[in-house]
Amino acid sequence: MTTTAEKNMALLRAAYQSLESGDLDACVELLTEDFIANVPGLPDPLHGREVWRQGAQAMLEAFPDLKIEVQDMFGADDKVTVLVHFHGTHQGAFQQFEATGRQVAYRSIEVYRIEGDRIAEEWVAPDMLSLMQQIAPAPAGH
Repeated sequence: MTTTAEKNMALLRAAYQSLESGDLDACVELLTEDFIANVPGLPDPLHGREVWRQGAQAMLEAFPDLKIEVQDMFGADDKVTVLVHFHGTHQGAFQQFEATGRQVAYRSIEVYRIEGDRIAEEWVAPDMLSLMQQIAPAPAGH
């Protein structure tokens, strides 16, 4: 018999596979209608599937070959925690930086709350400082 934790972890694996393959429609279908995204640096959570889609679309436009490596995953009750490693090539504009063609890699610690068979809420802590350092222009004189 499959436990709730195992079922929830399988849901997250499916979500990461859909994201890596660029199938954002499939990803959005795995989110609840009133999905909540808790994002570092913002005072309040973001709400709704479209907010998630916009963020994912921006990542895939900047890093079209994005690979997602789940390094560890564990679940308890309605929560799943994931240690994930992202890598790809900076081929499109990302935030204030134009494409550099550089290979990038960064990690994230992510916690998800599951409702039924959908993802209801996320708390993500990507290492954006590391990512930005990899795509920032070299200082003058270097």
